[in-house]
Amino acid sequence: MNVIDIIVAKRDGRELTPAQIDWVVEAYARDAVAEEQMAALSMAVLWRGMSRAEVSRWTEAMTRSGTRLDFADLPRPTTDKHSTGGVGDKITLALTPAVAACGAAVPQLSGRGLGHTGGTLDKLEAIPGWRSHLSPTEMRSALRDVGGVVCAAGPDLAPADRKLYALRDVTGTVESIPLIASSIMSKKLAEGTGALVLDVKVGSGAFMKTMSDARALARTMVDIGTDHEVATVALLTAMDTPVGREVGNAREVAEACEVLAGGGPEDVVELTVALGREMLSAAGLTAAKDPATALADGSAMDVWRRMVRAQGGDPDAPLPTAREHAQILAGRSGVVRRLDALAVGRAAWSLGAGRDRKEDSVSAGAGVRLHAKPGDRIQASQPLFTLYTDEADRLQDAARELTDSYTVEDVAPDHTLGPPASLVLERVANDHRN
Repeated sequence: MNVIDIIVAKRDGRELTPAQIDWVVEAYARDAVAEEQMAALSMAVLWRGMSRAEVSRWTEAMTRSGTRLDFADLPRPTTDKHSTGGVGDKITLALTPAVAACGAAVPQLSGRGLGHTGGTLDKLEAIPGWRSHLSPTEMRSALRDVGGVVCAAGPDLAPADRKLYALRDVTGTVESIPLIASSIMSKKLAEGTGALVLDVKVGSGAFMKTMSDARALARTMVDIGTDHEVATVALLTAMDTPVGREVGNAREVAEACEVLAGGGPEDVVELTVALGREMLSAAGLTAAKDPATALADGSAMDVWRRMVRAQGGDPDAPLPTAREHAQILAGRSGVVRRLDALAVGRAAWSLGAGRDRKEDSVSAGAGVRLHAKPGDRIQASQPLFTLYTDEADRLQDAARELTDSYTVEDVAPDHTLGPPASLVLERVANDHRN
C-alpha cells in the first residue's frame, strides 16, 4: 500500500477499498503514516465524504486499533447513551442510575468538557473522592454489583481515533460528519455495549447547528451501529436553550440529584425518561420498570449512591461552592422568549467551569444559575442569572457574554402561556418505528 495513492484516490472522489482503509488506519496508529499525510487524507474526506461502507469499515479499523471490552457474560443486557454535547447537559448523571434501576447494565464511558460544553467526568469529579479512572476489572465489578458505571475511556480503547481526534482539532477537519461519526462510534463499539442510544444535540449551543446536519450525523451513526450488530437509535434534541437551570460542574450534580430525588426541572426529567425508555427498548427490556417510576420511587437514587461509593466518592459530602457570586437583573417585565445556550455556556466557561485545552483544570463550583427560561414571566429587577466563580475578576467577562443572550417581550397579564415545546425533535433508527 502507498499512502499517497490513498490520499489521491479520496481527493479525486473515489471510494476507498476495505484493504486501503485497514492499512492506512493501522499504519497511522503505529506512526508509519506521517501526521501531515493523515491531515491531507482527513481534508480529502471532509471535502469528498465517505460512503456508508467506507465509514463502517473506517470505524471498524479504528476500533480494532486497540482492545475491545466484552460484557456478554453479565447477567444483565448492556445499554449505553452518548450525547454530542451541549450546555447544562447533566442527563447522564440521572439517566445511568435510572436505567440500571430498571434492570440494565450501563457501561458509560464519558469525556471532559472543552470550550463552552461541559464534560460528565468534570461534573462527577466535583464529588469528593470520586475517581474516573477504572480498570476493566473494576468496571465489570461495578456493572455486576451496582448496574452502572461512568468512567474515562482507557488509553487502549480505539487509540488510532484518539490520535486522529487530536490531529483533526488542529487541521480544520473537525466538521467532517464521517470522521465525527466514526470517532464516536469506534469508542462505543470498543466499549462493548450491546445497545446504544445517541442524543444528537441541535441548536445554538450544540456542535450541530442545523437539523439537516444533525440528521445526517445521526443517520451515519445509526447505520454504523446497525452494520456492527449493535442496536442503535438516535434522538435529535433541542439545544438552543440550556438543559435545566444549572450550568457548571458541582451545580449540575446538585440538580441531577434533585431529579433522582423525584423532583428537578421538567426538561431534565423529560429527556432522562425519553432516553431511558429508548435504552431499555434497544436492550430488549420492553417489560422493564419505567425510568419515570425509578426516579419517583427512589430506586434510581439508591443506585446513584451505590455508583458514587463504588468509585470512591461520598454521596453525602457537601459539594464545592464558589467563593464569589453576582446577579444579573431583568431590565423590564414580560415573558422570556429566548435564552441562548451558547452564550450561557461561554459565560460558564469564563467563570472557570470550562477549559480551553484538555490539560487545563476547571473550577468545581463555578457556573451559572438560570432563574428564568423561555416561557417564564419575569418582573423588572428580578434576577435572571446568578454567576458563581472563585475569582471575582472573571465576573465582568461572564456578564458581558450574557448581555444579548436573552429576549423579554411584553405579554398581557391574563395571557395563558402554552406548555414548553418537547426537547425531542426527531427519532432516527432502522427499526419499524422509524
